[in-house]
Amino acid sequence: MRNGTDMQCEIRLAREGDAEGLSAVIRAALRETNAKDYSPAVIDRLAANFSPAAVRDLMRVRCVFVAVQGRQIVGTASLEHNEVRTVFVAPQAQGQGIGSQLMADVERAARHAGVAMLTVPSSITAEGFYAKLGYAAVRERPLGEERIVIMQRRLTD
Repeated sequence: MRNGTDMQCEIRLAREGDAEGLSAVIRAALRETNAKDYSPAVIDRLAANFSPAAVRDLMRVRCVFVAVQGRQIVGTASLEHNEVRTVFVAPQAQGQGIGSQLMADVERAARHAGVAMLTVPSSITAEGFYAKLGYAAVRERPLGEERIVIMQRRLTD
């Protein structure tokens, strides 16, 4: 965990009390950013999966990181075994490097856990973001009308 001096963004592990803020960030990003690439039905279904209670449940099985600016949660990313999950940055905070900071902490945690290859089930919205971080698309996984791009990056040489 570290403070990003250029963006005044702190990355830390999520706490139970963060669930409401995390839910709000995820739902806002889905509705404002991912909605450009997915139908309203897909966005509604995904948003329903990230209620505060559902986020609390995820926090019990994943290593969840939170990006905080001031006192406001502006992003999240998590690690579950060898998979990067639930990477979202609040729409107003996108483009500031917060997602990259979150991914660096996820990758650090994965290396610490002995993970050699990270997998990301990416939305088509985030495919370019992960590609810039060195992840390569290995296959697509259609999920109804939702298109998921499975991407991977080797963490060890």
